[in-house]
Amino acid sequence: MSAKQMQPEELYRRVGRLIESAPPFVGIGVLSVEQMTWLGRAEALVVSSGDLDARMEFALAKQGLSQPPARAMAQQRLMLTLYKVLAAAELASPPGAQGAFIPVGNSFDAYAAIAKVISAAKQDVLIVDPYMDDAVLTDFGGTLSEGVVLRLLTDQGTVKPNLTPAAQRWKTQFGRRPLEVRLAPQKALHDRAIFIDRSEAWTVTQSLKDLAKRSPAEIVRADDIAPLKIASYEVIWLNSTAIV
Repeated sequence: MSAKQMQPEELYRRVGRLIESAPPFVGIGVLSVEQMTWLGRAEALVVSSGDLDARMEFALAKQGLSQPPARAMAQQRLMLTLYKVLAAAELASPPGAQGAFIPVGNSFDAYAAIAKVISAAKQDVLIVDPYMDDAVLTDFGGTLSEGVVLRLLTDQGTVKPNLTPAAQRWKTQFGRRPLEVRLAPQKALHDRAIFIDRSEAWTVTQSLKDLAKRSPAEIVRADDIAPLKIASYEVIWLNSTAIV
């Protein structure tokens, strides 16, 4: 498939990841291999969008990188162009794919994206996060429908101390919202993920407590590897220590 034939959803996800990995363009030296590689990928994606205005804007901004005093402004223009391409690709993507990329510092969109995923559950939600704290309950627990089981799996070495008392209060106050919390062995968890009804898998690029606060974040539906991920984490869940 040529670059110009890229589907909107694929373009949306690729541009989102590219924005997330943008290197800084500062200093007076020549551009590094990392910077040039990123620029090449960025330009290819802008071309694949088919937006001629965006293509021209990106080319003009890229020229500014050759002048060290103008690099900060040039990078801002590059990123503005990428966000424009991102927004257009998101609008053209299926509704289920929209909202997967969360810009830096946008806490409301972070909440809305997670809430949208969790609220779709009919029976069971398993949230995996090695650095889990009480935010998973205070921010997102209320989005579940009554009767849906919420399972929280975190790392016994990195879990935050406020999770257990929050979970105990939750069990006392919300009897019709089942909750289970387990601690996995240290370093057994390698992802931050959300599993819906044991059939749908979403990966999250940051811990829920930090989502989009310091750097861009993504929530991505992992359809192609969902069965493997679900099976793997169900095994870890069964071999973890229940605390609530």
